[in-house]
Amino acid sequence: VVVEAKNITLPAGSTAVLPCHSPRMVWTRDRLKDRQRVVHWDLVRSSPEYSTERILDMSPGGRQRVYNSFNKGRISIPDSAFNDGNFSLVLNNVGAADKGVYTCNLHHHYCQIHQSIQIQLNVTKSARKERRYWDGEKTVFVVLLGSSVALPCVNRRPLWREGLLEDQQQVAHWDFQAPGVRPDKADRLVDLYASGERRDYGPLFGQKMSVAEDAFTLGDFSLSISDVKPQHKGLYSCNLHHHYCGLQERRIFRLTVGPALPSSPPTAPRILQNDGPELKTGAEENPRVVTVILPDHRGYFVQHLGYFLATFLLLAFFVVALIVLIRRHKKRGMDYELRSYDRRAGVSEGETCLDCIELKTCNQEPLNSGYKNNLLKERGMAKDCNVGESCSGSVPLRPAGCR
Repeated sequence: VVVEAKNITLPAGSTAVLPCHSPRMVWTRDRLKDRQRVVHWDLVRSSPEYSTERILDMSPGGRQRVYNSFNKGRISIPDSAFNDGNFSLVLNNVGAADKGVYTCNLHHHYCQIHQSIQIQLNVTKSARKERRYWDGEKTVFVVLLGSSVALPCVNRRPLWREGLLEDQQQVAHWDFQAPGVRPDKADRLVDLYASGERRDYGPLFGQKMSVAEDAFTLGDFSLSISDVKPQHKGLYSCNLHHHYCGLQERRIFRLTVGPALPSSPPTAPRILQNDGPELKTGAEENPRVVTVILPDHRGYFVQHLGYFLATFLLLAFFVVALIVLIRRHKKRGMDYELRSYDRRAGVSEGETCLDCIELKTCNQEPLNSGYKNNLLKERGMAKDCNVGESCSGSVPLRPAGCR
């Protein structure tokens, strides 16, 4: 992470000091590591009134301390906790008073790291009810009365282990990038280790360049350049690495060399101090500090995902509203056409019924008249047949139509 960037212009032949300070890179403070790393267990009881009680704490250089005399010899954590990262709390002869929420707190004050793990302990008198489950927020242990239980608190990160080469955990190095040279081709000037070891590279870093011997004691890794020449023009970067705490910082300085000062003035050029705003050289530019903050990738992704979902839901709402309006309009048109059709159909049916009644009335008279004429004709023919039989004697003569 680039935490600082400055442009500095100096006359040739002057002395430059490129400041590079970091209070966090002070090795002497980490020598108190026995007090910097602490683990402690707390118990929150539901009664009376959710009281909190400190049960036990421990640091790498000291013995574990039990606060309640009743718990001495009954609860403990492994002595190798800071070596293997296992800070589990062991309780023997569990009683009803042990019920509550236990919290395992891990603190590294030097690296400003704080972690907490919560576990709820319940006590039962039935062996069949013993179990372990997750309630959505923490792990719940249901333990048989009078038995023993180990509440887990494990952290395998190297931060909580004893380092074998702790003198090499803090490293500072200066790089020089000449104009026109790619960053990956930059020259290494010097490597500094907290143990006091120093490695110089190339002809640039020598009598004209130096870093204080007590850099890790004061946290001051400033690079001093005496008798500045045009070949010193370029990009300088101070890189601070704390592998133990995971710290990575970078400071960039662009050095520009101007013409030499005239020899007539009696006053010598002033030496740049560590404080940027107080520099009063003639050709020096105002320092510009650029702080680069890397965003949290999860929050950045969630924020843009929310914008996308909101836009998509708004668009879907407009599409659904448009479809509903179109369907209502079509339904109203169909209802209007059906009513018009029903009106026209009702008039034609009435006319058809009237025609049918008139046809039935007209057809009744021909049917009845034909029926009457047939009866009269049959009666007349019967009379003629009777008359013929009486007149003819033995051979009856029947007119046509007689039976």
